[in-house]
Amino acid sequence: MSPARVARGINPLRQVEDKRLPRIAGPCAMVLFGVTGDLARKKLMPAIYDLSNRGLLPPGFSLVGFARRDWEDQDFGKIVYDAVREHSRTPFREDVWRNLAEGFRFVPGTFDDPAAFDLLAQTVKELDESRGTGGNTAFYLSIPPAFFSVVCEQLERSGLSVPGNNEWRRVVIEKPFGHDLKSARELNAIVEGVFPADSVFRIDHYLGKETVQNILALRFANQMFEPVWNSHYVDHVQITMAEDIGIAGRAGYYDGIGAARDVIQNHLLQLLALTAMEQPNSFEASDLRTEKEKVLAAVRVPKDLTKATARGQYAAGWQGSEKVIGYLDEDGISARSTTETYAALKLEVHTRRWAGVPFYLRTGKRLGKRVTEIAVVFKRAPHLPFTDTATEELGQNAIVIRVQPDEGITMRFGSKVPGAGSMEVRDVTMDFGYGSAFTESSPEAYERLILDVLLGDPPLFPRHEEVELSWKILDPVEQFWAKKGSPQPYDSGGWGPASADDMMHRDGRTWRMP
Repeated sequence: MSPARVARGINPLRQVEDKRLPRIAGPCAMVLFGVTGDLARKKLMPAIYDLSNRGLLPPGFSLVGFARRDWEDQDFGKIVYDAVREHSRTPFREDVWRNLAEGFRFVPGTFDDPAAFDLLAQTVKELDESRGTGGNTAFYLSIPPAFFSVVCEQLERSGLSVPGNNEWRRVVIEKPFGHDLKSARELNAIVEGVFPADSVFRIDHYLGKETVQNILALRFANQMFEPVWNSHYVDHVQITMAEDIGIAGRAGYYDGIGAARDVIQNHLLQLLALTAMEQPNSFEASDLRTEKEKVLAAVRVPKDLTKATARGQYAAGWQGSEKVIGYLDEDGISARSTTETYAALKLEVHTRRWAGVPFYLRTGKRLGKRVTEIAVVFKRAPHLPFTDTATEELGQNAIVIRVQPDEGITMRFGSKVPGAGSMEVRDVTMDFGYGSAFTESSPEAYERLILDVLLGDPPLFPRHEEVELSWKILDPVEQFWAKKGSPQPYDSGGWGPASADDMMHRDGRTWRMP
């Protein structure tokens, strides 16, 4: 470390010269709004502990909970403790827990209570003095979007949104980013009216998954794939996110939102963008966003939405060996609800690389199994020097990127059946699994994303341009569906409504069976 670098205040312990080593967050605190919710309990609190357990948080890291509860600091600590013991990924270590718990604080109050936010401002200042947080604070809004406005206004009024000298203040917001283009723009104006654009982190937890990030490595680090990643060789692409559960008590959130707004607008369109984008100049945030935005801007919805879309609503049926009720029988759901629990779209990407290649997106609840994958399906060989009977069991080559639950990549291709007297070709698969290929386990998505927030590293976070482009794609579909009455029922435990299969059959294709 040169004297000049030391004189500029560069901490040699924080500046990782070897890019292979993990980066450690500098002095900071996080204020968590919505500490009583499932997301905080099952994901955020355990992720913070796991980061601390991995040595990626500073010794003075502090966590402040804010909620309408009559709690003391120790009561909040017990909530975090229970969440960590039940949901953390790494082993529990008493010494790590004690150090982390020393930085817990709790501020009781409602979102419209100025006194509570004044107390929060005092707490943040006290943590700077007692824990050495440097005044650096991230505000995590794990709350419904309807409350973003009032919370941002309170953060601005109390001075919490304005950093002092050599400090940073950042805000983290969870999806959904609005419910259509108009509301997304209004929400963006509210948040960026208080925080600068580069201090706003929109969480899409799918982008924190190792397999999603591996799309970039697969495409751009391997010469064998990129030459065939285009319309000359690819027949179509299928992107699937299937869940085997129902709404799981989330009627208040889900009804009126539906599968397309909940999953396609964010998760699946982000996966489409990463699959279809051109090679960025670098993996810096601005270069990645530029290429993703180009793809989203080039996406077109077919004119005939009757043939290019499908939506459904799960009915009663069997999920494995369990008898389950239909969506309209779930607690809190109106018998007249027209909210879809299954959505499928056919999209086109109007670029030179993807001209004529359809992208099929589907998502649904109460389907046959839980799986998220991207399947790049290739065209058949132009000439097969075999008899028809030799290749009757041969399908199309495919590269399948498995995002969850069994993260990895599968390649499907044809191979001769051993021992056959004549030439007989069948499909075989070559499989790569993260769990078997690497000794270290993959961190949870929220670990990566929370650490990136604290580091101020934004490549995995969509900016408002991406959000608005996604709504421009989905809004015409939602408007079309709003005029079409009720979704088509489908049996729980199956693979969606008949209209989804019809959509594929019209194109001479079928859905891949995960």
